[in-house]
Amino acid sequence: MKNKTKGTLKIVVPVILAIAFGIFTFKKLPVDEMVPYFKSANYLWIGVGTFLGLLSHLSRAYRWQYLLEPLGYKIKLPNSIMAVFIAYLANYGIPRSGEILRATVATNYENIPFEKGFGTIIAERVADVVVMFAIIGITLLMQFQFIYNLLINAIGGGKLIVFGVVGFVLAMILYFILRKSQSSFIIKVRTFVKGLVEGITSILKLRRKWQFIFHTLFIWGMYLSMFYVTTFAIPELEWLPIGAILVAFISASFTIAATNGGIFVYPLAVMAAFSLFNLPEDPSYAFGWVMWTSQTILIIILGSLSFLLLPLYNKNKLAIG
Repeated sequence: MKNKTKGTLKIVVPVILAIAFGIFTFKKLPVDEMVPYFKSANYLWIGVGTFLGLLSHLSRAYRWQYLLEPLGYKIKLPNSIMAVFIAYLANYGIPRSGEILRATVATNYENIPFEKGFGTIIAERVADVVVMFAIIGITLLMQFQFIYNLLINAIGGGKLIVFGVVGFVLAMILYFILRKSQSSFIIKVRTFVKGLVEGITSILKLRRKWQFIFHTLFIWGMYLSMFYVTTFAIPELEWLPIGAILVAFISASFTIAATNGGIFVYPLAVMAAFSLFNLPEDPSYAFGWVMWTSQTILIIILGSLSFLLLPLYNKNKLAIG
C-alpha cells in the first residue's frame, strides 16, 4: 500500500509542478507586446534557430553522462533529457532551482546520490563559465578598438588611464589579500576559487574528456548559431556585424543567468547592445522578444512534457520502489 501511494505521489506531484510552472511563465508573458513582432517575423529562421537550441539542450543531456560515468553511475538518456528540460523550466520560476531539481530527478529515478549528481552539475557549470569567459575574451580582442573608442568617448582618455591604473592596483591588492589573509570570509572565498580550479582540472581527468570538451563546445556553438540565425527573422537586422552579435549574445546570456530565464530584461539587453553599434531600436527590441519567446516556448512545452512523461517512463521503477 505504501509503495502504491509513493508511486501515485511521484506521478501526481510532477503533474502539479508542470501545471504550476506553465501557468506562472505564461502569466508573465507580455503577449500584447510580442504579437506585432511575431506577425512580421520570418518563421523559417525562427524554426531553424529553435532547432539549433534544441540540439544544444540534447547535447547537454548527453554530456552529463560523461561526468557521472567516473563516479560509477549511468543515467538513461531519456531521463537525462527530461531532467535537463525540467531544470530549465524550473529556473523560470525560481532562478537556479533547476539544478537542484535536476539532481533530485537523478536521485529518484536513477539512484544517484543527490550530492554526487549535484556535484557533476556544478562541474558542468564550471566548464560553461570557462567557455563563456573565452567568448568574452575573443569578443574583447575582436572589438578592442571599438570598445576602446567607446570608453574614450564615454569617460575621456585621461580618466580611462586613471581607471585602468586604479583597477590594476586594486586587482593586485585583492590578489595578495586572497593569498595571505586568514579571515574566515577570505578563507571561504579562497576555498571556493580552489574548488572551481579543481572542477576544471577534474574535467581534464575524465576518461572521455575529449568527448566532454566536444559537447561543451558544441553546446555553446549552437547557442551562438541560434542567436545569429534568428536575426534573419527580422528583415531590418539581416547581415549584422559579428561584433554586434557577440556583444548582444553576451549581454543576453547574463540576463538569463541573473533572472528568471531573462524574462522582460532579455530583449532590453539585446536592444542596449545593438544600440552601441547604431542599430535601430525597434527591430533590435523585436529581435530580443522573438529570440527569447521562441526558446521559452520550446522550454515550456518540452519541460512540461518532461514533468508529465518522466514518471510514466519510469513506471516500472515506481511500481517496484
